[in-house]
Amino acid sequence: MNLSHDPARMKRITEAADFGKVAVLFGGSSPEREISLKSGHAVLAALKRRGVEAEGFDPRDLPLQKLKDRHFDRVWIALHGPGGEDGTLQGALEFLGMPYTGSGVLGSAIGMDKLRTKRLAAAVGIGTAETVVLRSAADCQVALEKLGLPLIVKPATQGSSVGMSKVTEAADLEGAWQRAAAVDRVVFAEAWITGAEYTVAVLHRRALPAIRIEASNAFYDYEAKYLRNDTRYHCPSGLSAPAEAHLSSLAIAAFDAIGAEGWGRVDFMADKTGRPMMLEVNTVPGMTDHSLVPMAARAAGLDFEELCWQVLETSFTRRPLDGEG
Repeated sequence: MNLSHDPARMKRITEAADFGKVAVLFGGSSPEREISLKSGHAVLAALKRRGVEAEGFDPRDLPLQKLKDRHFDRVWIALHGPGGEDGTLQGALEFLGMPYTGSGVLGSAIGMDKLRTKRLAAAVGIGTAETVVLRSAADCQVALEKLGLPLIVKPATQGSSVGMSKVTEAADLEGAWQRAAAVDRVVFAEAWITGAEYTVAVLHRRALPAIRIEASNAFYDYEAKYLRNDTRYHCPSGLSAPAEAHLSSLAIAAFDAIGAEGWGRVDFMADKTGRPMMLEVNTVPGMTDHSLVPMAARAAGLDFEELCWQVLETSFTRRPLDGEG
């Protein structure tokens, strides 16, 4: 029983029982397992507080077929990283005929690939930093000549800043490339952007208030995101109303460019002229106590429980293909 995405079926739910039995998928086997466990347990607790019949489900320990065997009606995806937000899980759930939250196969697969996301964003006029793909030591020299220093090296398909390095010395670039290549087949270098960092959450095609991030580290890396308590978050962001509206429109445009659906987060940095440059689109953002989407939701008047509820509503946009089920 395959599913199709039909935004017209999106509906607001007032009774917890209307969701049926919900599986919160968390954990998995990616390098982001620990963050996924934190996100998933937080979501699970919030849904239960709202009266939803929900249970945790770790696909590292149980085959997905058990979702059918245990008579779940829909899935709240809290799996981060490869295998969870790259379209793989979404395709399996489509095959099972199991409605799920957030983006489908296409949007998930593209969103997980930072390089292709950047190319699609650029194609619709969204600014992104100049890039060089690193396949060999020779490419490192090309990156130095084309991008200059400092620059940042990124694995294309990892989340939570896994494998990323800021490079300030030419001699360090090859090592940064090798570290990134150890976790991902595709690696690229990106020109360093010196301005302020912003993130915009998207929920039900609405951009939530932007957050400006001030990290004490060299950049907003894994440690700054999840471990440190000195990272500063500003919401309201300090942007003027027109600048905030422009950033929101860019976030929606980026979301649409990659085929993302339901909810997510789009990250930007401002260049030296103040122009927003898109970094990436996150289709299964973190939901931990350090996470940004819950912070933006609070600024928009949504507490954590309501946020989890509204994300779960996005699962209603999926229905069996005509003639099935």
